[in-house]
Amino acid sequence: MHNVPLYLAGDFVESQTTDWIDVTDPATNRVIARAPVTTDAEMQRAIENAGEVFKTWRDVPVSERARVMLRYQALLKEHHDEIAGILSQETGKTLDDAKGDVWRGVEVVEHAASVGSMMMGETLGNVARNVDTHSWIQPLGVCAGITPFNFPAMIPLWMFPMAIACGNTFVLKPSEQVPLTAMRLAELFEQAGAPAGTLQVVHGGKAQVDTLLTDPAIKAISFVGSVPVGQYIYETGTRNMKRVQSFAGAKNHMVIMPDADKQQVINALVGASVGAAGQRCMAISVAVFVGEAQAWIPELKEAMTKVRPGAADDDAAGYGPMISAAARDRVESLITSGEDQGANLLLDGRGFTIEGLPDGNWVGPTLFSGVTTEMAIYNEEIFGPVLACMEEDSLDAAIELINRSPYGNGVSIFTGSGGAARRFQHEIEVGQVGVNIPIPVPLPFFSFTGWKGSFYGDQHAYGKQAVRFYTETKTVTSRWFSSEATPEANFSIQLR
Repeated sequence: MHNVPLYLAGDFVESQTTDWIDVTDPATNRVIARAPVTTDAEMQRAIENAGEVFKTWRDVPVSERARVMLRYQALLKEHHDEIAGILSQETGKTLDDAKGDVWRGVEVVEHAASVGSMMMGETLGNVARNVDTHSWIQPLGVCAGITPFNFPAMIPLWMFPMAIACGNTFVLKPSEQVPLTAMRLAELFEQAGAPAGTLQVVHGGKAQVDTLLTDPAIKAISFVGSVPVGQYIYETGTRNMKRVQSFAGAKNHMVIMPDADKQQVINALVGASVGAAGQRCMAISVAVFVGEAQAWIPELKEAMTKVRPGAADDDAAGYGPMISAAARDRVESLITSGEDQGANLLLDGRGFTIEGLPDGNWVGPTLFSGVTTEMAIYNEEIFGPVLACMEEDSLDAAIELINRSPYGNGVSIFTGSGGAARRFQHEIEVGQVGVNIPIPVPLPFFSFTGWKGSFYGDQHAYGKQAVRFYTETKTVTSRWFSSEATPEANFSIQLR
């Protein structure tokens, strides 16, 4: 066991705090490290140093910033399996799942290496008589990221490489449950040649988050996590005049039409519902069987009985443990509520045990049928290996059901009909739609977004657009506006 350091001003330093948080292996609940609750003085050091470094980093040519990302992605690839091993230990993920987590992050860093084309502005001559308009994309300043436990490589790598490549500096606060992966990412970023202070890493809980949300030096916030925390992040951050990206909860549906390929549906549903122990915001937690497809539920149950959780090095394990005993207990309580509220419990994952690992946070695959919209297992994001089956008579009814949901993160349809797929894609009120794909997660060069209660904020939090209106003589009397200024006269500012 060791104390996790802070990463401040280019140095890995031990916190002066007296308050520490245990980091445990979810498969054993053994304490493997302690994360510091960063002191107020240390938080201010991180933010102030990031602000100072921004003054010079913003002027580094975009091609040089991109080369840092090229070197970084090479190091991430070189140390891919090592990072996955660290990640697996602190999250409980199987090694294959952990490797996938790391690789999706590598893809984002590769995208950051092409940042030059994304930083180009716009120009148009003669917008009015003898007036030309030019725009530039500019960095904002110090940005911050608050990341969850379930993807400790991918989600931080969604955030700080893109922000830093755009010329910003960054303060990262990873989940206190999984700080070890973030520290290794920071070490490799330093080795890639990133100037000291472009990235700072702090640890802690709500008090440290509140500092990031309220400090005037922080210009933008990215967050991924639960609904109540996501709403709090968005409301507090915007109230303090920051740009905020806040990805919140999900209740993702899969619609199964009777003309779909049955075996493809069953395979997809098993993996999408219990994979990663259901601890992902894009997991499928509701299966909507339309018409005759309802007859496939017994075969789905049979397939799910063949999947079991296990330790990271267990090649036969389909997924790992829940992140904590509290998370396991919450999932089990929701399973109990589903049973109490009248759903048919076809497969019960409560009380699951693994030989040799009696203290792990295990929940077995769980399957319900006969679920209705009044039940807690439908309305709440379970975040566990639990699949709720519902039945509808038509595609119309399935679409109506999903559109009534307060969440809109991801959805999919399995069908053999191009017309049904086209109509579903057009009418569904969800941000990310898959057709014969269970989890429609886009590659980095596409937007990742949810609708309704799954996302709050600004899709473009790391840059600002500045517009200069040139007069015929192009003199210094030209007017200058930025996204932080009040538009004058009849000119409007388009925020990027």
